[in-house]
Amino acid sequence: MEGLTIGHTMPSAISDQPSAMTARARLRRGASLWLPAGRPRRRYPTFEGRRDADVAIIGGGMTGAVAALEFAAAGASVVLLEAELVGRGSTSASSALLLQEPDMSIAQLATRYGRAAARRIWRLSHDAVRDFVAMLRRRRIPCDLEARDAVYYATHAESARRLRAEFDDRARVGFHGDWLTPGALRHLTALPARGAIRTSGNAQFNPYKACVGVLEAARSAGAGIFERSAAVRIAGAHDRVRIRTARGRLEARRVVIATGYATERFRPLAGSFRTYDTYVLATPPLGRADRRELGLGDVMIWDTERPYHYARWTRDHRLLLGGGDRPVGVRRRSARFAAAARELRADFEALLPALADIGIEHAWEGLFATTPDSLPYVGPHRRYPGHLFALGYGGNGMTFGFLAARMLVEEWRGVRSADHDLFSFARLRHR
Repeated sequence: MEGLTIGHTMPSAISDQPSAMTARARLRRGASLWLPAGRPRRRYPTFEGRRDADVAIIGGGMTGAVAALEFAAAGASVVLLEAELVGRGSTSASSALLLQEPDMSIAQLATRYGRAAARRIWRLSHDAVRDFVAMLRRRRIPCDLEARDAVYYATHAESARRLRAEFDDRARVGFHGDWLTPGALRHLTALPARGAIRTSGNAQFNPYKACVGVLEAARSAGAGIFERSAAVRIAGAHDRVRIRTARGRLEARRVVIATGYATERFRPLAGSFRTYDTYVLATPPLGRADRRELGLGDVMIWDTERPYHYARWTRDHRLLLGGGDRPVGVRRRSARFAAAARELRADFEALLPALADIGIEHAWEGLFATTPDSLPYVGPHRRYPGHLFALGYGGNGMTFGFLAARMLVEEWRGVRSADHDLFSFARLRHR
């Protein structure tokens, strides 16, 4: 944005969006590292005419893409409608950490739902990362996918005490890692922190490349993918859903709403979510000397603070800094973006002083929704017959988006288990 200086760079690439932003553009602001330079290029046609399908999917981000592939692979006829261009909303705002751990600890989830349910939620999250990575590799989707250990660290004595208790809780229910003392943590990350949990089995990738790669796999499996095809009306019944776009009409047995949060069309659901802006900064590619000076090893790091902060290296040796989430407010968004970006950089400079000599080349902001327990809503809602939802992933969108797609295919097949109840809209109402 104009007038924002971060370190030694005045990045014109994070200038304010035009005032006449579309709904999709509002999901992201700034110059995402992941998007190709130049004029945005459409990949798929606009939906026109009349068509029938087993499943209609609204939303062409990562969740919609995986849902399209999973439904098509299960034998369903699929049509995906994206209001703008695929992969360019919240997906391209992500820093794409595939973390196994949900945002809430086992102890926090156990307090809400009992220890068995908490353990199962964690198991589903762990398995989702494993299966997502396996799918991307099996289908040879080019997205800079790399396995990475994650380091979850605490900077204060009391938070380190709670983190050690969480480490012990995890071990008791079968989720093992390594406890890092302050000395071991400093050696690995250069962070002046009090302790950390190191876990393996996590991953990272380029989210835009992954999204368009999964969509191409879905298209090859028979799914129809359409851009510039906003659903202007959705009329649902128990056996049929009718969807109208500006140029066409679609009838489906089910419609999957994979927009990430409750859009204006589903205003009655808005009270089930809180929306946040999240922020990401990216350095230029750094040489070996700069990386050595920073001291951060090739791991993903995130802290126990709320809102939390995280960092990771990209394949071309850029350092991504993210977090500092803020509730969406009434203050002019461009001013919030500038202040949040400066604060995020200052927070990391306090931990990694060598950052003071390194510029920021990209900075962007994304919008996401979260729920009271930081778990997504997946499945039907009594108010909307014929609809299936995948909304409110919190800070773990890629992991839970993949899990949601798998669960929705089960729902479509008529397979329902206790796992579905863990993520249903009714779970909080029945507490």
